[in-house]
Amino acid sequence: MSPAAIIKRVFGAAAMIAALALGSAAAAQPVKTDHLEVELISQGEATPGGENYVALRHKMADGWHTYWRNSGDSGEATKIAWTLAPGWTAGDFVWATPQRLPFSMLMNYGYSNEVILPVAITAPKTARPGETVTLKAHATFLVCKDICVPEEANLSLDVKVAQGAPKTDPKWAPVIARALEQAPKPSGLVAAATLQPGALKISVTGEPLKGGDFPQAYFFPFSGAAIDHAKPQAIERGPQGLTLTIVPAATLKPGPLAGVLSVGDAAYEIEAVEGPVLAGATGLGAPKAVAPPGKSIAGLGLPAALALAFLGGLILNLMPCVFPVLSMKAASLVLHAHNGRTARAQGLAFLAGVLVTFLVLAALLIVARAAGQAAGWGFQLQSPPVIAGLCLLMLLIALNLAGLFDIGTSVQGAGSGLASKSGLAGAFFTGALAVVVAAPCTAPFMAGALGYAVSQPPARSLMVFAALGLGFAAPFTALAFAPGLLRRLPRPGPWMSVFKTVLAFPMFGAAAWLAWVFASQAGTVALAALFGAALILAMGAWLFGLGQRQFSPTWKIVLQLALPVALIAAIALLAPVAKPQAGDRPVVADPSAALPREAWSPAKVVELQAAGRPVFVDFTADWCVTCKVNEKTSLASKGVADAFAAANAAYLVADWTNRDATIAAALAEHGRAGVPLYLMYPAGGGAPKILPQLLTEGLVKAAVKEAAG
Repeated sequence: MSPAAIIKRVFGAAAMIAALALGSAAAAQPVKTDHLEVELISQGEATPGGENYVALRHKMADGWHTYWRNSGDSGEATKIAWTLAPGWTAGDFVWATPQRLPFSMLMNYGYSNEVILPVAITAPKTARPGETVTLKAHATFLVCKDICVPEEANLSLDVKVAQGAPKTDPKWAPVIARALEQAPKPSGLVAAATLQPGALKISVTGEPLKGGDFPQAYFFPFSGAAIDHAKPQAIERGPQGLTLTIVPAATLKPGPLAGVLSVGDAAYEIEAVEGPVLAGATGLGAPKAVAPPGKSIAGLGLPAALALAFLGGLILNLMPCVFPVLSMKAASLVLHAHNGRTARAQGLAFLAGVLVTFLVLAALLIVARAAGQAAGWGFQLQSPPVIAGLCLLMLLIALNLAGLFDIGTSVQGAGSGLASKSGLAGAFFTGALAVVVAAPCTAPFMAGALGYAVSQPPARSLMVFAALGLGFAAPFTALAFAPGLLRRLPRPGPWMSVFKTVLAFPMFGAAAWLAWVFASQAGTVALAALFGAALILAMGAWLFGLGQRQFSPTWKIVLQLALPVALIAAIALLAPVAKPQAGDRPVVADPSAALPREAWSPAKVVELQAAGRPVFVDFTADWCVTCKVNEKTSLASKGVADAFAAANAAYLVADWTNRDATIAAALAEHGRAGVPLYLMYPAGGGAPKILPQLLTEGLVKAAVKEAAG
């Protein structure tokens, strides 16, 4: 072989080796960093003007992970920047369903082991069949284990433009197809988002969710500023779908919210529009309060709710707020104790007054809640005009019992039949008044029944309230039908006048208490107007009584007009000022109190728990006598103050004296429709423990110690 031939073969071999080397580089071998292996893979050949999927594949070292588009509480999403030939375009990642990656007190979203992230690559219509185009990309990752390491890779991939039918890559086409199939995608699901104080409810309905259980359902929001990622998501299942209750981020505003709903083996993209909980997304087909662990409202059942309501109504007779009004009924029973027929009629009239008023208030509550108002049991005492009216009514009753004027046969005419009718009307009125003033002071066993009632359809709700009324009226009605007990009472005589006057003083006390509540709602200027109205009404009652006892018939008529005229004047004086004060009622520190307190808010609870402090929350109102008794006894002792100090526990007050939608929503979240409600949150996070409505010093100290761990 000549020297020229040898040189030619050497150069030819070198050229072949160079070509193989260049071809190897174009074949896009995986790039290995310290903690992952990454490469671009393709479905196969492209077509002019067609779409072809290329995927970023990365495989992490054991124990390491990368991040989803919303990385959660920390981390950073994987990114890719493309360098493409003219006319070629790349879409966004088709993100795989993320995994939850808890770390300490944080919750992150991402991937471990291996993940395939497809990207749609579109070739221009001018692409020439048979040509090969090189796709280049720069990918960046945050790869984390106990520490986080930013890593990057320069990647390339040759893609051939097909001549005729495109050929698929036998190795990677099935992998990319499977990733696309498993990726979250819309599937005709309908979703609604309701933002409440301290809770975000996302309800989802649709064919893929019908009849499923989904114990691992979870919502991954696209926005990193939507929810508290580390908090658990409570699940309520319904026949048509499910509802998740999530702790929202403090910055979340009402409006549409998009993300991924994962339900075990499947995941769906959803966009929850602002609106109420969807029918069929819970077990009741309507919004349902999320009860604390072990306290399922829906699981209570109608028979149990009726039994608890009746028992709670019985115990309500022993609550402090009931005593003044029931003194009126005691006077009536004493008067008719030795006339069995009249006593029974009085008992039934009292029962009717109680039942009718309970049902009327319940119907108003149902209508208010259906209209979207944050109303709860006791809503009537959150209205300053109602409080003012009750205060003046109590004053008139007290003046009547004290003998300043009479309501009865002397006014309406003589005759036993008319007197009997007047007595029945009085018994009915007494029952009605007792409910209006006393029912908001919820007794033991009432809370669960009321929480059940307000989450039910109207018919069931009214049944529960009727059972409550039956229990409340039962003792006096039963006594009216017990002649043996009634005969033990002394017969009417001069002592009755003294007894009647003594009963006036509880009514004066009730009027004073209502005036204090009115002042806390409407302010001191309005209180001055209330005192003026009370003075005018008292003078009108005195003139009315004066006309009952003396003067000519003409003067009697004139003087007896004094009471309705005084009533009109009192209303005119109060009307301009009987309205709630603007702004929130501040929680004023009591210098004499051993236990410091702060205003409650959902954010404050989260902040204090995050600081490692136990948190006691007192849901109260000035018109709730039970609340005030607990505050002055069980919560005011030095022993309780010492227990709070030793545990570094916080005392928060949620004041519901005036209407407050945030407090109403919080009560509903814990299955309650009224106050008092006492919650003890453990230090470091977690759901609260609900304490009984009647507190003792020992019970509070034990709860604080348990919460402190």
